[in-house]
Amino acid sequence: MAITPTISYHTAKGLSLIEQQLVDVYAEVYAEEATIDPFFSVERFAERLRAHARGPRWGCALGEIDGHAVGYAYGFARTAAYRWNGLISPAPIELLEETDDRTFALCEVMVRASWRGTGVAHTLHEALLSQRTEARSHLLVEEEHPKVRALYERWGYTWMGSMQPCPDSPRYDSMLRPIA
Repeated sequence: MAITPTISYHTAKGLSLIEQQLVDVYAEVYAEEATIDPFFSVERFAERLRAHARGPRWGCALGEIDGHAVGYAYGFARTAAYRWNGLISPAPIELLEETDDRTFALCEVMVRASWRGTGVAHTLHEALLSQRTEARSHLLVEEEHPKVRALYERWGYTWMGSMQPCPDSPRYDSMLRPIA
């Protein structure tokens, strides 16, 4: 019998209650990368997490089994003021226009290794998007991870271009999908 995690939804107000769990999962998932690339350090992730949580309408779907975090998905709403900085390849202007409720920036979908391939990532993703009011979801996936990109394509995402959001970050495939 498959075990399904309990999913709880959190907003930025409750980040302090779950922050350590999110950081702990990240530290496990990115342990190898963190030893060779400062961008993936736990400290840099914690900074990004807090910055993302300051974004409008931040939300997180946290999956737990027996009180232990197995994974999560989180993101925030883009505003009309958002500019697609770091976009490397040209994209149609109609994809780049933002309003205060058009795009949900999906920052992380992360699952501990022992729970990968069980459907937990998709469950967390869908639970998170079920709470969203935006029209579409946007995410970045490292160009060096074609299997992860293929997974997101199976979930309905399509490629819109390449991005490098920070000077020291990897290059990413930028992907979109409707939420509804």
